[in-house]
Amino acid sequence: MGSFETARPLGRTGLMVGRLGVAGGYNAPAAAFELAFERGCNYFYHGSARRPGMNQAIKTIVGQGQRDKLVVVAQLYTRSAWHFRRSFEAFRQKTGLEYADVLLLGWYNSEPAVRIRAVAQELKDQGLCRHLAISGHNRPAFPVMAATGRYDVLHVRYNAAHRGAETEIFPRLTPAARPGIVIYTATRWGNLVNPKRMPPGVTTPRGADCYRFVLTNPHVDVCMTGPKDMAQMKEALAAIDRGPMAPEEMEWMIKVGDHVHKKNPWINI
Repeated sequence: MGSFETARPLGRTGLMVGRLGVAGGYNAPAAAFELAFERGCNYFYHGSARRPGMNQAIKTIVGQGQRDKLVVVAQLYTRSAWHFRRSFEAFRQKTGLEYADVLLLGWYNSEPAVRIRAVAQELKDQGLCRHLAISGHNRPAFPVMAATGRYDVLHVRYNAAHRGAETEIFPRLTPAARPGIVIYTATRWGNLVNPKRMPPGVTTPRGADCYRFVLTNPHVDVCMTGPKDMAQMKEALAAIDRGPMAPEEMEWMIKVGDHVHKKNPWINI
């Protein structure tokens, strides 16, 4: 079946990315991120919690002269234009970076306010970020926002329990100008790897299985993982080695996903 070792273009950005992205907000040590980078995982996501592990890993990698191989994402949730700038400057200070490869506008279920779009565009015009991205939980809004041409990357929720993106997002994007597609919550907040939530007699997926499920979809460029330690990082990296899922594995994951979704209707997006 091959593996997920080969980098691929991140939509229309021109950036080449490893298939597994890493999030720095869960206290994994710098060594874990450096290991991931060695394995080709160069999509480094920094959310609101910019922990020391990823900060140090970025500085180490840049210090080795490999800045051009990193794709660093700065996510900002604030709805205040003034605080937006301050938060972005804090990101630059903590990482020591002159610019972010991707500036991610966090958790928008419709178009951001004009004031937020304006300050984000200004940072891009100043060369402080190279591409704009947006995340959210309202799937029908993504094709609408993509059609504006403002966003080079979309951060989308997609996993075995929440497969709506297969019909509501992926086929509704124009192939020739498709934004990059990055997936988060592949384990559905841990539900898909929890033995207590499994159908009777069904094997519990591991973290790597959840990432493989996501990456087997041809529309997906990057699947995020948020490790809290080296062990979890190594588990995630196993997805790269094992590669795409066979049809029978996909059936297994869908069975698990349907059961998990049915048992938790309060998370039904």
